[in-house]
Amino acid sequence: MSDVRVPIRVFPSRPTLEGAGVRLRRAFGYYEVPQFDPFLLLDDIHSLDPEDYTAGFPWHPHRGIETVTYVIHGEVEHGDSIGNRGDIRDGDVQWMTAGSGIIHQEMPHRIEGDMRGLQLWVNLPASHKMMEPRYRDVPAETIPAVTLEDGTVIKVIAGRYDGTEGPVKDIVRSPEYLDVSVPPHTSFTRSTEPGHTVFAYVLDGEASFGPGGTDPAGPDSVVLFGKGDRVAVRASGKGVRFLLISGEPLGEPVAWRGPIVMNSQEELDLAFREYREGTFIKSG
Repeated sequence: MSDVRVPIRVFPSRPTLEGAGVRLRRAFGYYEVPQFDPFLLLDDIHSLDPEDYTAGFPWHPHRGIETVTYVIHGEVEHGDSIGNRGDIRDGDVQWMTAGSGIIHQEMPHRIEGDMRGLQLWVNLPASHKMMEPRYRDVPAETIPAVTLEDGTVIKVIAGRYDGTEGPVKDIVRSPEYLDVSVPPHTSFTRSTEPGHTVFAYVLDGEASFGPGGTDPAGPDSVVLFGKGDRVAVRASGKGVRFLLISGEPLGEPVAWRGPIVMNSQEELDLAFREYREGTFIKSG
């Protein structure tokens, strides 16, 4: 018999100021390590006011992580030290492996209406911290959606859902990243790998997560699940849209300062010294 995962933490994302003055909501980050291992951070830009986001994230370094940026509505310009340039727009995904070191900028453009974009940081294992950097744009039209008989829609960004594979395939930790929309008063279940970290982030609406009877979680809420091999969700009368993300933990030490995540303080010190001295970039 399968075991439904019980939420062990349900909490709201918190307002945070990042970059050159971007107002966003942080679902989890530095203070939650290692609860979300191998995931380090999830940030959510969500605003009708361009003044909240147009200052953007000017040139800054990364090392030791991969990032997955998902633009639900809006436009973000990207540029980096290995020569990539471009914009990601409504429904697009951007996947970047910082590896041994990359310097980039991400600049949201002013739009009419509601800007919504999320960035997930995935930790790299010690064996891959210094791998060669890489970058990929994933257009919205390449992201498949599975529609169930009850009207539930699952967009498969990474991983696989019932034979449908997402286009983001080469993240080192091979996470599953689903964007799930469930109609009002409808249930949804998803099998998960025992031992993997599993969490949900509610975008809109509300739902009960777990084996029944739990209080509903609403917009901007994080649901971290305990042990088990499936997730059960019951949408309220508002329906619900949420991200469902899972991956295998690393179980390694985390040394984290700003945009760089390594395994020891010595490695962090070296990274910042190389950045100051102009030797941070190892390839390209």
